[in-house]
Amino acid sequence: MKKTSLILSICSIVVALAALVLVLIPGKGCGHENAEAGISEQIVSSELAWFNLDEVISNYQMAIDLQAGFEKKAQGIDQDITRRRTKLENEDKELADKLNKGLITRSVAEVKYNDLQKKVAEFQQFGQQKQNELAEEQQVILNNIANSINEYVKSFNLSHGYSLILSTQGNLLSQPVVCGSEAINITADIIEGLNAQYQSNKKK
Repeated sequence: MKKTSLILSICSIVVALAALVLVLIPGKGCGHENAEAGISEQIVSSELAWFNLDEVISNYQMAIDLQAGFEKKAQGIDQDITRRRTKLENEDKELADKLNKGLITRSVAEVKYNDLQKKVAEFQQFGQQKQNELAEEQQVILNNIANSINEYVKSFNLSHGYSLILSTQGNLLSQPVVCGSEAINITADIIEGLNAQYQSNKKK
């Protein structure tokens, strides 16, 4: 059973964003000046901020721990399913071998084949059940990580008072922040705060 990477499957969280749009934030990080608008970087910095969600998740210890636990459980289920499948395959091969060698009658073989088919059906049902359980658990993990980041950013902004905080992600062309000044990049602050909060909660 393939394990879906937790970090790669997390959806973008846009915090306090009125509308999801393509945003080009002027400033030193973009290599040009916003002379026409006449808005200084100091003014922009006091109102706007952004963070890289991919980077936050990659360095958020809670996300790392949850992913590790999920992958360990998925690996255990995968091994269990492989073991069950191998056992059924061996039973089928053994039954066919006995029948070909004339060690059992066809009527006995038919009964055993019917029993084997029931086991195969139960195995398939078991595999589907475990797959559904993993998918549900993964979604719960994603929801917990998203909620944790969202709540922390809200709390973070109570003491910083930004009018707008954007999250961005994507390596080829980050969205929605294509280009943003490092002066208003709060990624490192978010990571530090989240990890400090997580470690504090673990000690309780």
